[in-house]
Amino acid sequence: MTKHQPKHFHNIPLSVLDLSPINEGSQPGESFNKSVDLAQHVEKWGFHRYWLAEHHNMPGIASSATSVVIGRIAGATDHIRVGSGGIMLPNHAPLVIAEQFGTLESMFPDRIDLGLGRAPGSDQATAYALRRTLHSSPEDFPLQVEELQDYFKGTARVHAYPGEGLTIPIWLLGSSGFSAQLAAQKGLPFSFASHFSPDYTLPALHLYRKNFQPSEVLEKPHVMVAVNIFAADSEEKAKWLATSQQQQFLSLRRGQPTALKPPIDDIDDVWSIPEQEAVRQSLQSPATIIGTVDTVKEKLESFLNDTQADEIIVNSQIYHHEDRLRSYEIVADLMD
Repeated sequence: MTKHQPKHFHNIPLSVLDLSPINEGSQPGESFNKSVDLAQHVEKWGFHRYWLAEHHNMPGIASSATSVVIGRIAGATDHIRVGSGGIMLPNHAPLVIAEQFGTLESMFPDRIDLGLGRAPGSDQATAYALRRTLHSSPEDFPLQVEELQDYFKGTARVHAYPGEGLTIPIWLLGSSGFSAQLAAQKGLPFSFASHFSPDYTLPALHLYRKNFQPSEVLEKPHVMVAVNIFAADSEEKAKWLATSQQQQFLSLRRGQPTALKPPIDDIDDVWSIPEQEAVRQSLQSPATIIGTVDTVKEKLESFLNDTQADEIIVNSQIYHHEDRLRSYEIVADLMD
């Protein structure tokens, strides 16, 4: 492996990826209130961005109407950048997304990010319910991105009001090489979903950097990587907190998604050995970090230097709100 100059946290923006989890026994309204509270805390602690993700037909995720939730978070904060991580563009008419994000940018100038993904964020039946047709496919994604950019530039036959003429940073998101190559070709910043696709992280970043073409928005490659972090004041508690996300991935593997479950003392009681291997393949080190501040610092620095990322975005699917706040507070301490 090529030797790189070591990177340090004080030079690297840290951000938050929030799925606005719906806890078992709770309702979406409570999820949104907790997201607002988390956003206000992390803004105070120095985090750079607060992104929300589009998912559908998921009883444990409240951020399906992503643009609406972005507006709620931006309206409750002062300066942190708020955006999508991401909007699944094949689910939408690009004109609608241009108008929605044009509206957000008009309300909250210079604070809105538009991260785009090409996966449906759902199953086939849900994709049909969203689109009314399955004739469009993720392979149409490059044309959809171009159409969206044309609305912001004002070069499309139809005009997006609001939206036209606004400068809203567009990021491409991916968990494989497709979006990495497209982001490189278009000269856009790229965010990789290391938090559930760790094995493909380095190959995708290599593709992006190798093929990058400078554009009017970006002179050189710019990479953000996503990590899961479960930080606590003891190793035992951190491992306990992580069992909520492990149960969430287990329910997805079984095809029976659930609300976010409370942590349990022994995760081995609920999964078989093949299920354990499948879940841990998605939630493995180095992109899932579990432990105290010293463990988090060591593993996050190692991942940062392996990836040479320009930014890191942190996902923490933690059941109890106070534990989630504490986890992000521990991460924030690393920035000081």
